[in-house]
Amino acid sequence: MPATAETHLIMDITIEESPVTQKTKELCQAILEQPNMRAIRQRIDAFMADDQSRAQYESLVNKGEGLQQKQQMSIALSGEEIADFEKERDALMKNPVARGFLDAQEELHQVRQSVQQYVSKALELGRLPTEEEMNGCCGSGGHGGCGCSHNH
Repeated sequence: MPATAETHLIMDITIEESPVTQKTKELCQAILEQPNMRAIRQRIDAFMADDQSRAQYESLVNKGEGLQQKQQMSIALSGEEIADFEKERDALMKNPVARGFLDAQEELHQVRQSVQQYVSKALELGRLPTEEEMNGCCGSGGHGGCGCSHNH
C-alpha cells in the first residue's frame, strides 16, 4: 500500500523530537531520580505484589462505588451499610502495605499537581513565574490570578 502525504506527515512528527519534548523527558527523568520518588515506587510495588492488600483495597473501592451509585439514585443508605463501609475502610487504613500505597498515591498526586501548576502559570504569564507568584497557589479558579479558593 503506497504511503500517503498524511502518513509521511505522521512519520515526520513522530521521528523529530521537539525541544519541548526533550526538556519534558529531562524533567520526567529528574523527577524520577528524586529519592522520595524511589520510596514512592517501592510502596506501590509492595502493594502490587501483595494480593491480600490489593483484594482488600478493591473490595473497599467496589463497596464505595456501590454506595455512591445508590446515593446518586436517591436511595437512602442504611446505617448498617455505612458502618460496614467504615469498618472496611478502617481495616484498610490499618494495613501498612495498603496505607503505604494510599500515601504514595497522594504524594504522586501532589507532584503532578505541582508540575501542572508551574507549567500552567508559566503559560499564563508568558515567562517563568516567580516564587512569590507560585506561593499559595493551589489550582484553578480565581483570587488574583493565582487560582486559589482560600484566603491569602
